[in-house]
Amino acid sequence: MSKPDLDDAVRQRPSTCETLTIRGLSCHLQRWPGTGGPLCLLLHGWMDAGASFRFMADALPACWELIAPDWRGFGNSAWASGTYYFPEYLADLDALLAHLSPAAPVWLVGHSMGGNIASLYAGIRPERVARLVSLEGLGLPPAPPTAAPAHYRAWLAEQPEPRAPRTYADWASLVERLRRGNPRLTPERAAEVARAWATETPAGPRLRADPRHQARGPLLYRIDEARACWRAIRAPTLWVMGKDSPYGRLDAALLDENRRCFRHLREVWLEDCGHMVHHDQPRATAQAIVDFMQREGNE
Repeated sequence: MSKPDLDDAVRQRPSTCETLTIRGLSCHLQRWPGTGGPLCLLLHGWMDAGASFRFMADALPACWELIAPDWRGFGNSAWASGTYYFPEYLADLDALLAHLSPAAPVWLVGHSMGGNIASLYAGIRPERVARLVSLEGLGLPPAPPTAAPAHYRAWLAEQPEPRAPRTYADWASLVERLRRGNPRLTPERAAEVARAWATETPAGPRLRADPRHQARGPLLYRIDEARACWRAIRAPTLWVMGKDSPYGRLDAALLDENRRCFRHLREVWLEDCGHMVHHDQPRATAQAIVDFMQREGNE
């Protein structure tokens, strides 16, 4: 197991929780108050929750105002009665920013799915984003149109059977499962992530995320549309990738073509780090973000 880069005994930065109604749904926010610094939104990835940014938040400057929302159907936010199509997250982010910062542009830091949402949004609403950081949010490999018939058949086959939320026998079982999936998690960090991802029930800890998120969506990934949005980004952009992440080993030609879509791009590749960069190397991830933000502020 790799040695963690952030001492779990370090004093935690105080945070608060609040709830807003965003587009008719209850949206949970984890807030680390700042002292006159910029507003920075931390956007979590698929099946994650905003609270698990805690390890990274502890290492970011105390003056930064950090807000980590739970996307609809994740963490402590409400489940949607309808669909979880990707554009819904863009609309949720747009409504959230209208509430949190109606006039001034903000800093967006997104991991995985959150990084993809942030990158699309920064091209759709370039005037709303001052800085963009994508943690392992590199998009997906292109899907050829010829894959559509089989994809739709698989999607239709999943519709009649809603999945039940996953429940574990006890917290130790969930912690063990998290550490099997990511051996870099210390027992202490895994226990904290478990509490962010699950809630106590009489039957044992149950994952908070709506299980419908695990079903495939009906539409293929349209990389040409994503690239059109990326080309419209005006904000300086940072990619942070883990060298041991499968997403960092995407086809080199694909990565190069994606890079060319960003007019002002920097990259950092972290050693001894997988896909969950904010869990595996939170201090190194935070330092990469700080270095980028300070450099852009001085140029």
